[in-house]
Amino acid sequence: MWDVDKSVWLSQLCLVLLAGALLAVVLFAPWVVAWFIRFSRADIDGARRLFLATIYAGAVPAAILWHSLFSLLMRVAKRQMFCAENVTSLRRISWSCIVGAFICVVSASYYLPWLLVAIPAVFVGLIVRVVKNVFALGVALQTEADLTV
Repeated sequence: MWDVDKSVWLSQLCLVLLAGALLAVVLFAPWVVAWFIRFSRADIDGARRLFLATIYAGAVPAAILWHSLFSLLMRVAKRQMFCAENVTSLRRISWSCIVGAFICVVSASYYLPWLLVAIPAVFVGLIVRVVKNVFALGVALQTEADLTV
């Protein structure tokens, strides 16, 4: 039977795989960019350094997002749902999405399809921000309930 523990485990496994992919892209970025420029039909021959800058700049919020999400899942696995640390993690995830979107918007100045990453990243950041606000209210209610008893 599928339950919360298995779901958390699967999410953690996916995050570990994602961390490997992020690390691989960062380590092999020069080769990835060279392949992409050869593969692309767009006129981006002179944009090699710009693509590398986008990848390396975007890796920072991606790593922060990854760490925050993994930490959140670790607390969920321990059944620590409505705690201040989860609100902080959700805030970091939201801001990481928004910073990543900003990097993509700036990068759209040399390669317009970056907007196809930026727009969903902003929406995900906003959705996570709403969830963060709900969790913050849950923490306040939990704190009040703990003080009542």
